[in-house]
Amino acid sequence: MGRAKEIIVKVIPAKIANEFVKKNHYSGKFATSSLLHFGCFLDDKLHGVMSFGNPIDRKKLLNLVHTKDDKPVLWTEYLELNRMAFNEYLPKNSESRCFSIAVKMIKKNTPHIKWIISFSDATQCGDGAIYRASGFYLTAIRESKNDLWKTPKNLGWNEEVAHRIAIQGGVGGRIAHFVLQKYGTRNVSISKLIEDNGGTALNGFQLRYIYLIDKTCKITVPILPFSKIDELGAGMYKGKKITLQERQQAQEA
Repeated sequence: MGRAKEIIVKVIPAKIANEFVKKNHYSGKFATSSLLHFGCFLDDKLHGVMSFGNPIDRKKLLNLVHTKDDKPVLWTEYLELNRMAFNEYLPKNSESRCFSIAVKMIKKNTPHIKWIISFSDATQCGDGAIYRASGFYLTAIRESKNDLWKTPKNLGWNEEVAHRIAIQGGVGGRIAHFVLQKYGTRNVSISKLIEDNGGTALNGFQLRYIYLIDKTCKITVPILPFSKIDELGAGMYKGKKITLQERQQAQEA
């Protein structure tokens, strides 16, 4: 039997990464804030992408991690894993292996980066199984209410899922004319705007994970046990509600 081929991880152009993400990420969207893209190749073909960039609200997250001198890490010293998209071609556990390789490359080429943050969407996708397997710490489980909306076609989103912040921006931009015509003002709540026009809220959970590249740094907020996910009913895998215990039992069967 021949030796199994190794997965190759390397930096790739944004255009290639974004096209792959649009086809393989559950949201169908790439993150415009992504700056660094890693491609995961096997048999000379791209089968996975990890995109890193700046968080939208960088200042709000600064105090989550301090240096060994108990000072907040600078906003230029951490990244958000904005997108992680893989197809079904790669072997089991390839995601965590690829992430480990990407971290080593970041550490070697940009040694000032001290930590990575990422968020798991347990409203539409999953509760972060890949993050847990990759050595991330779970630091928050937030119930998401009226944050994500399935928007109606007449608001110009073509029944796609959008965050309330993006919708609010639309009120001041691309759907402003519609809002002014219907309500006589732009000062209308997002909930009312969406519900009046046939949209629905998607409620669930968002989980926050932190990975320390610089092990001398420390996380300043409580680190939650993974069992907390089941305790709060936040378990999800591939868009379906499922507990960690049920998932483990299925794997053992």
